[in-house]
Amino acid sequence: MSVQEHVALAEIELCGELMIAAADAAEERLSADRIDEVLMRVSADADK
Repeated sequence: MSVQEHVALAEIELCGELMIAAADAAEERLSADRIDEVLMRVSADADK
């Protein structure tokens, strides 16, 4: 798998996590803090 494919898959995973968080959110839009929280969690999970 090429580097570009790995990057694309990582971006798709991040988008998916943000969509899940948005669907679970009570408010209409995710706050910047919530977006950061989701992205940092995904990044921490990837480092394991």
